Amino acid sequence: MRSSALRMLFLAIMMFSPILSLLATSVHAADFKMGVVDPQSVLEKSKAGKRALEGLKEYVTTRQKLLTKDEDDLRNYEKQLKEQLKDQASKLTDAEKKDKEGQFRVKVQDFQKRAQEFQMEFQKKQKELVDEYMKKISVATQTVAEKGGVSIVVDKGSEQTVKIVIYNKDTIDLTEQVVKEFDRVNK
Repeated sequence: MRSSALRMLFLAIMMFSPILSLLATSVHAADFKMGVVDPQSVLEKSKAGKRALEGLKEYVTTRQKLLTKDEDDLRNYEKQLKEQLKDQASKLTDAEKKDKEGQFRVKVQDFQKRAQEFQMEFQKKQKELVDEYMKKISVATQTVAEKGGVSIVVDKGSEQTVKIVIYNKDTIDLTEQVVKEFDRVNK
């Protein structure tokens, strides 16, 4: 009798253990919240982010004006050189013509080099800004997630960046809360 009671208890445990396991998992899953954040949107909507982007835009505008002036100077130089070569065609030797053309090529190469250096400087500044602000956005995201009991936060992405999340419920999009927290901390 005792062994049959133990067998019954054993069978009952075996039958109910998957159910107990499922219940334990569902209770644990109910505590698990996942959120999404669009860091690009945080950068664009936050006050500090707007200031940083405006500073980057001013930098680009200033450098673009310098490049435009250099380009205009180069075009004027080219126009003058063509006129000189046309006017003095019979007086200039082939070596003098090649020398003037060589001087123009050097000016073109200098301009291209400046434009390339500007592009590299811009990319470096942009990367530094993104890296700096991603650290700050991560801190703000962590604060919001901890307050809201969110277990994991994923980069939502946007139309301008790689879109990682294909679907999410609006109720777990933490972007606006992170913007507010970001503004609170980064005045």
